[in-house]
Amino acid sequence: MSELSVSKMESWKGKIKTIASQLRRGLPFAWGVFATLVVILIYHFTFVLPNQLTAEDVNASVMQVMASATPPPAYSALVYQVIQPSMVLIETEETHRNAETGHGLGSGVIVDNFGDILTSLHVIQGANRITVTFADGTQSEAQVITEMPELDLAVLQALDTPLVVVPATLGNPGAMRVGDEAYVVGHPFGLYGSMSSGVISGFDRVFNVPNSNVQIPGMIQFDAAANPGNSGGPLLNRYGHVIGIVTGLTNPTQENFFVGIGFAVPINTAVGGMGGSPPY
Repeated sequence: MSELSVSKMESWKGKIKTIASQLRRGLPFAWGVFATLVVILIYHFTFVLPNQLTAEDVNASVMQVMASATPPPAYSALVYQVIQPSMVLIETEETHRNAETGHGLGSGVIVDNFGDILTSLHVIQGANRITVTFADGTQSEAQVITEMPELDLAVLQALDTPLVVVPATLGNPGAMRVGDEAYVVGHPFGLYGSMSSGVISGFDRVFNVPNSNVQIPGMIQFDAAANPGNSGGPLLNRYGHVIGIVTGLTNPTQENFFVGIGFAVPINTAVGGMGGSPPY
């Protein structure tokens, strides 16, 4: 501390003593004590330096704040929240020639404000009865309003649509690149609302629809897990936007389970087949 500061401090000490003495003579005892305390406080905040923070104090404070901070949710969690209200479970019944009833299931996604449901054609083909279940639990029979066999796609309309429908946001497959995140949400093996994640593995693939002579060009290849029950569900980008409709998978053993190669019809192609146009 400089000699000038020391001199000021000594001067203030003398003033405090003088003021305190004068106050004690001229004021009642309680007021004198109060006035003395006020003068001492003025001196303290004027000349006494506060304790300075050390590097250890700063580091401890930073660590405490970081430990109490909540990390942001994963992209996959946000994707699921975005698409879940637009998901539809599709269940089918089919009467065979021997009078036995077969059951099937698949996925669908609401794509417009009218409640139209886009799915794969092979999910509902040959069904005598189609039942859809919306995210709010509403169940209804549904009918096919459009078939696109060249793309293995179909559009369904529920006979009893919920009061509020939440159409999915349609993305732009053309903005995707190999290696970009890809998410699949559907109902594999009847496990409602399941999600898997992976990446875009390739573009412009040709997919041979099983049990038919249909070949679909221009498909998106992905490696997010897809199994029976995922067909007709959405392929999503990291923002939860639909970039494709899951159509099938490739398995060299001819078994119907996933080995790492799935295919989806680009959503711009699918919506174009519906007679509409994507919003980009």
